Amino acid sequence: MRLRHPGGRTVHLGYCTNVHAAEDLAGIVAQLDRYAVPVRETLGSDLLGLGLWLAAPVAAELAADPDARRRLRTELTVRGLEVVTLNGFPYAAFQAPVVKGAVYLPDWTDARRLRYTLDLARVLADLLPDDAVRGSVSTLPLAWRTPWDTARADAARQRLDQLAAGLAAVERETGRTVRVGFEPEPGCVVESSAQAATALSGMDTERLGICLDLAHLACAWEEPVAALDRLAAAGLPVVKVQVSAALEAADPVGDADALRRWVEPRFLHQTRAASCATATDGRSSGPASSSAAGDPADPAWAADDLDAALDAALPGPWRVHYHVPLHAPPEPPLGSTLPVLRDALAVLLGGDDAGCDHLDVETYTWGVLPVRRRPRTDAELAAGIAAELAFTRDELVTLGLTPTEAVVTP
Repeated sequence: MRLRHPGGRTVHLGYCTNVHAAEDLAGIVAQLDRYAVPVRETLGSDLLGLGLWLAAPVAAELAADPDARRRLRTELTVRGLEVVTLNGFPYAAFQAPVVKGAVYLPDWTDARRLRYTLDLARVLADLLPDDAVRGSVSTLPLAWRTPWDTARADAARQRLDQLAAGLAAVERETGRTVRVGFEPEPGCVVESSAQAATALSGMDTERLGICLDLAHLACAWEEPVAALDRLAAAGLPVVKVQVSAALEAADPVGDADALRRWVEPRFLHQTRAASCATATDGRSSGPASSSAAGDPADPAWAADDLDAALDAALPGPWRVHYHVPLHAPPEPPLGSTLPVLRDALAVLLGGDDAGCDHLDVETYTWGVLPVRRRPRTDAELAAGIAAELAFTRDELVTLGLTPTEAVVTP
């Protein structure tokens, strides 16, 4: 789905396929028919964008086989689908029964993470529509916060230098530009915009920048205007936005029974109390710190999972790293962080120019929602994804963007 910003730039909107489980090429193509095509048809759109997730083995397979890349592009095109962005955060097995902290491995101290990300860039260069200005790949924000020390930080910085050089090589070979965005996330080395400015400034910002996940931004209790100003002051471009909303509880003690219905075994649901804001307002002590007063993950206001937060009885209110459907907020007494999403989109896209042109709806949690909210069939999941995209499209139209249709040819 494409929209035209009043400033003239094309803004790409799609949904991230990490909500689906397939990790081989045949399964990925089958998912196009099971989910993506019904989503596009429900929206009545000639063209639907996908933020494709390719696990490391299939990414390596495609990177090594130009014919396979051409076949995949054809499979997408004939179905009215396009790809300008890839999700390179999960390495593999993202919809396994238990994921939790495994999603952060391998991290950016490990050569496997570099190989995987460059494989994705090579694949994306051949999947990009001919008229796309650039592609983007999102990735984890260096590593989980522990263990982390100067040696690991130095190793990661070397990988980032190698990444920038590799992306430059992809551009020389293909003529296509691919940028990588590091995605601040609760509990990681880079959780807040202040930590991003500390840990990532000085990298090659022609090719590297930030993937801004709006649920993560909300969980850090950051104000969108201040966070984006901080990133801009550090010279860090926003290369991709993940349009998402987090679970919110105004009175977590009183609402404990309702919150316990959201505890589940697959994903981490890092929880932050509002007092976390004291650590994300620019006074953070930096990524090497794990317990200082400026640390967003300080146990005084943070827990690494929802059940741990409930057991610790953290002071409220809370925001929980649990992506909730955009169009269907949780039933009271719980809520979502949609106001933060709206504020962030207004800052990014409500001005004279688009602050980012790659937007991906990323609600990967459909399969672990409380039972009454969980899709029971493929058709229900496709309908839910379509509803989220329609919601986001309408929010962008409110900001002055205009939907466009593209001519799709194999």
